[in-house]
Amino acid sequence: MFGLPGPSNMNLGTGCFSAANGLVWMALFITRFHGGYGDLSYSIPEEMKRGAVIGNIAKDLGLDAKGLSRRSARIDLNGNRRRFCELNIQTGELVISERVDREEMCGSKSSCPLKYELVLEHPLELHGVLLQIQDINDNSPHFPNDEIKLSIPESAVKGARFSLDMAQDSDVGNNGIKNYLLEKNEHFSLTVQSNSDGVKYSELVLDKELDREEQQELSLLLTAVDGGSPPRSGSATIHVTVLDANDNRPVFSEPVYKGTLVENAQIGTVAVRVTATDPDEGANGEVTYEFSLITSKAAKLFTIDKMTGEVKVTGPIDFEDETDYEIRVQAKDGFGLASSAKVIINIIDINDNAPVINVKSLKNPVPENAAVGTEVGVIHVQDDDSDGNSQVRCSIQQNVPFKLMPSIKKYYSLVTTSELDREKIADYNITLTATDEGNPPLSSSKTIHLSVSDVNDNPPVFEEQSYSAYVSENNKPGSSVCSVTARDPDWRQNGTVFYSLLPSEVNGVPLSSYLSINGDTGVIHAVRAFDYEQFRSFKVQVVARDNGSPPLSSNVTVSVFITDENDNSPQILYPTPEGNSFMTEMVPKAALSGSLLSKVIAVDADSGQNAWLSYQIVKSTDPGLFTIGVHSGEIRAQRDISESDSMKQNLVISVKDNGQPSLSTTCAVYLLISDNLAEVPELKDMSYEENNSKLTSYLIIALVSVSTFFLTFIILIIAVRLCHRRKPRLLFDGAVAIPSAYLPPNYADVDGTGTLRSTYNYDGYMTTGSHTSDFKFARSYNENTLLAGNTLQKNSLDNSDFLDFTDNGSKVSTLVNTLIHS
Repeated sequence: MFGLPGPSNMNLGTGCFSAANGLVWMALFITRFHGGYGDLSYSIPEEMKRGAVIGNIAKDLGLDAKGLSRRSARIDLNGNRRRFCELNIQTGELVISERVDREEMCGSKSSCPLKYELVLEHPLELHGVLLQIQDINDNSPHFPNDEIKLSIPESAVKGARFSLDMAQDSDVGNNGIKNYLLEKNEHFSLTVQSNSDGVKYSELVLDKELDREEQQELSLLLTAVDGGSPPRSGSATIHVTVLDANDNRPVFSEPVYKGTLVENAQIGTVAVRVTATDPDEGANGEVTYEFSLITSKAAKLFTIDKMTGEVKVTGPIDFEDETDYEIRVQAKDGFGLASSAKVIINIIDINDNAPVINVKSLKNPVPENAAVGTEVGVIHVQDDDSDGNSQVRCSIQQNVPFKLMPSIKKYYSLVTTSELDREKIADYNITLTATDEGNPPLSSSKTIHLSVSDVNDNPPVFEEQSYSAYVSENNKPGSSVCSVTARDPDWRQNGTVFYSLLPSEVNGVPLSSYLSINGDTGVIHAVRAFDYEQFRSFKVQVVARDNGSPPLSSNVTVSVFITDENDNSPQILYPTPEGNSFMTEMVPKAALSGSLLSKVIAVDADSGQNAWLSYQIVKSTDPGLFTIGVHSGEIRAQRDISESDSMKQNLVISVKDNGQPSLSTTCAVYLLISDNLAEVPELKDMSYEENNSKLTSYLIIALVSVSTFFLTFIILIIAVRLCHRRKPRLLFDGAVAIPSAYLPPNYADVDGTGTLRSTYNYDGYMTTGSHTSDFKFARSYNENTLLAGNTLQKNSLDNSDFLDFTDNGSKVSTLVNTLIHS
């Protein structure tokens, strides 16, 4: 790790690379930049693994990683070569993206640079990045031929030298050919020389004269060793044939041959011709040519005619791929004496590449309120040709509010020249044209599509000023109540409308417990079932908000009305259904036709026609004896009571509302036709629900405790009966007043519904023996009227013969059988 001295020096951490031969190293450095921050230069070994870190560009430039991302940092490669590395804008690290083979890229050149450009936007900034690929010893030396054939005359004198084929090593520098070794023998030794280019070659030196009669052929092993660590080697066999004397070797007319070749030259074109002469005669003077040192890339593009020495084109020649080629050519006579020369072929560029327009960044869409001069894109124009052929002019042809402004090198900024108005023109197709200065000039075009984005300046508008929704009670949770729609003339997200409910309360409960709204469609849903009897209407505010920044919104009022359904059955208030107890009413034997005997009182929590009640006798002991008012519930005698009528009369009354479908409730009314309790049979038989438990102990206690109390009541009954002898009073000839506290919750007396139209007052009587004597239990024509529950009942707690008379919380019990027989 090292850097140039000076205030702009920056240090990099060292990396590591493990080659197949065990070499572990990596050198990185930064050179000085003559400008803002500094051009970066990294030196790395070839064959690094993919993902290996080359260096941290962010740190080397004094930027943070977030700055690279914010400024759209990227790496651009000059030319059309492969990229080999990429920039991680999250960390600022430059990493290997694919395998780098120095020999494939640069051949035998000692320097192998890759030039990149680091592009930063906002503002546009350019930094050169030089990646120097260092060679590693990953190639072994090899000879052009596995066997080197030499013909040496036996007359050769001691010390004679014979040129050998040069070994080739794709590596360069220290990793290239360093030495040649010869198998130990008695006739030859080896000397190693370097030519003017520093390339080592070997010569076979005759140490002991040859004797063709003793040995006509010799085989020697020649080994080439490179300077790597550890070193690599390659071998070839030298086959020596002992001949008569050949004392002259071929001589090239020039030590270096230079030729020029236009790129894209046709196959078979002669690039250069080499010439060598040998003054010997016959086979000793016949010269043949071959490549002695050539790169693998050049070997695919050129070939040499063995007889004429013409170097011809065999593959596509591209100036942008390689600007020159260097080849070693060897001339050899018929008996193995050889010499070599250098051939340099320069490639001449022609204007065969049209400019390439690259859109490096583009802000699309462009907001319509963008200021004049706003940069909306960065354009890079590249021409792979050289000199004047690579000079490019770029322009915009149409009359559009944009222009190209030259920036750095071949970069242009696309900026606005006037204000944009999306309502007038929402899209632009901008054609960029790039023309080089070649002869003839080449040009290319690229069309950029730019959209103008809208500014959020319009709030959503509802289609109606207010909405009304009617929902039946007992609706299903999740069902749709209504739908609201708002329109926003803005574009895309500015015109996307979302709906919500303004938080509020309904009867002290959060609105969200009753309604929800689909934020996308505006459909309002019921969260739970509504009850008309709880509330009949409420209002909610719906908010329509767009997705702009900042968002705009508007409100609308939705009135929700709950419609009633027939979901409540009539509830009977009188006679009171109290568990297993039953209520019995006394009917005088003298009751006449049309006399009011009792009244069934019922209410319905519904409203309207759903609360209109009708009464009907569905079952009775004597079907023709009693009738009931259809709307009033009054039970009257349909004819005069006769002695032949059964004393016990049971009526089953059905109360039905007027809903669709209608709901009904039934109750039982028990009547006793009698003027005297002594005539009443066992009352326990009138109960539909018999209780089989025996309460003998209670009967005994009741007999003792009530006897005295009942005698007093007999006297009072006789007195009351005498007072009303003139006119027999029917049991409950008025109506029972039902206090408001008795009504169930949520019930109301609605005029016109047939429920509790007026207040009825009744006199209650119980006869003992004579139909002319009455005992009045209670008489109430005011708010102290006897409650509906204050009538003759059978105790639900036992199965005895007790009767309970309840009045203001007090109870009077007596034994029925005793009463009847007393």
